[in-house]
Amino acid sequence: MLRHGLLWLSERQEIFNFVRKNRVARSFARRFVAGETVEEAVDAALELRRHQITSTLDLLGESVTAPNEARAARDHYLNMVRRLASGNLEVNVSVKLTQMGLDIDEDLCAENMMAIVEAAAAAGGFVRIDMESSEYTDRTLAFHRRTFPKGLRPHVGVVIQTSLRRSAGDIEELIAGGTRVRLCKGAYLEPEDVAYPAKADVDRQYVALMERLLLEGTYPGLATHDERILNLARAFIIEHHIPPERYEFQMLYGVRRDLQRELRSQGHRVRVYIPFGRQWYPYLMRRLAERPANIAFIMSNIFRESMPRL
Repeated sequence: MLRHGLLWLSERQEIFNFVRKNRVARSFARRFVAGETVEEAVDAALELRRHQITSTLDLLGESVTAPNEARAARDHYLNMVRRLASGNLEVNVSVKLTQMGLDIDEDLCAENMMAIVEAAAAAGGFVRIDMESSEYTDRTLAFHRRTFPKGLRPHVGVVIQTSLRRSAGDIEELIAGGTRVRLCKGAYLEPEDVAYPAKADVDRQYVALMERLLLEGTYPGLATHDERILNLARAFIIEHHIPPERYEFQMLYGVRRDLQRELRSQGHRVRVYIPFGRQWYPYLMRRLAERPANIAFIMSNIFRESMPRL
């Protein structure tokens, strides 16, 4: 019931209009979304750099239905690459294929993605192809394999979700191909024959695939706020003498900023995912709807961050 209610709210334009004008609501949203413009996202990246933390920028919006919308999103990303480069920031962006027109025309999507990856590569940067729900997993990985020539492969990577039962096999193929992987648990509600329903199983697979990537992967991004898993990662890194230039930890903008800085102070590389754009309200509501326990997660992490660490 809660999930359906959140999804219903995410689609109500009149509520979005009210929320955008409400100071308290905008203040809460700004903790987790950098703002509506690329300038605000770049400012957030500059602030993170003050703490020696890198970032990846993501323009909110997905599942576009018209070619002109996909091309407009591409142009926003090209502008983003230019703004990062001109600001002397690392060029690193995250893109959803459905935002680039995957559901309209795969050739259109490939054209748009090639433009973004080529621009990022020219600036010495990197593009992460975000993973969407499980119905897109095969299409996303196949798209990555066939679209980018060998010279561009170091500049583009993918995301694997450990909630999916198939992910161990996918990781082995990606390790063999030298693909950079962002490892996350995944937030989408999936059928039990596709994904593990129990958190313990998702966590167990996360740890196993994390260790495989730390040993054999190409600069994996370990995306988690789970302190137990982070402690296991740190112990594994020490035990196997893995240098910090071989991996990075990744976290969401506004979540456990204290932990982000703690990891960085210990010598680990840390990257923060910065979402921005006019679609911030539906983004927040959909993220909560995908797993309503995220409400408790967000509130508990705000509380934890506010408490002094012993």
